[in-house]
Amino acid sequence: MEKIHNEIHAFPTAKLSVEHVCKSFETSRGRVQALDDVSLTISEGEFVCLLGPSGCGKSTLLNIIAGLEKPDSGMALIDGTPVTGPGRDRMVMFQEHALFPWLDVIGNVMFGLRQKPNLTNKERLEVAKYYLFLVKMDKFSHSNIHELSGGMRQRVALARSLAPNPKVLLMDEPFSALDAMTRERLYGDIQEIWEKRRKTIVFVTHNVREAVCLGNRVVLLSPHPGRLREIFDITLPHPRNVNDTELAEQATLITAALKHYSSPQDT
Repeated sequence: MEKIHNEIHAFPTAKLSVEHVCKSFETSRGRVQALDDVSLTISEGEFVCLLGPSGCGKSTLLNIIAGLEKPDSGMALIDGTPVTGPGRDRMVMFQEHALFPWLDVIGNVMFGLRQKPNLTNKERLEVAKYYLFLVKMDKFSHSNIHELSGGMRQRVALARSLAPNPKVLLMDEPFSALDAMTRERLYGDIQEIWEKRRKTIVFVTHNVREAVCLGNRVVLLSPHPGRLREIFDITLPHPRNVNDTELAEQATLITAALKHYSSPQDT
């Protein structure tokens, strides 16, 4: 029981650094520069949203931090150590839930715990139950994935990402395919989980209000190539409601900056 208690109540976190990262890809149109000299520091336990239009390189930057892509130059670092590939200290939650349809809900979360060494199956089961409770899916432990709504599937995917207790949670537009009402509920849930667990979170989005609702800071990227243009500190108290007037005012300012930096004359 002590081991399970430590797994659940330990709160590992990490500082992230991105130093002069450049990345390009070969396409049918020739070589395209996705990121150009991007540098950014994210403190331990900070919730940072990467915001920008399609093609600004925000998902590429997330993948470099995750170790799924290698930069052409520059580097990403976790607590001062260069990222050379995927690691147990970072978990990624994608736009698609990527759950295994042949496993039930609890089986999917336990699968994520395979990355945790020195746990018995019984201990993995107890840890999985805790995280399903955290995302309000404990009553659906033995449901099949095809029986769940889109929002419920993303909750299970979130539990699976949290269960190994990583230092960093990387989220790539995880709510973009959901309806507005479901998204709003999940905004409240992810804020509550962040308050409890204090993970370092990097969240990719092209939705300005979503970024303002969730992030401590909003990092604005411009496209062609992706460059860091401006960082907005969001000081509104948590929990935030995406429909609040103050939040809408902040989102309006960021939207104006986004339009400016995305305009053709911005080079």
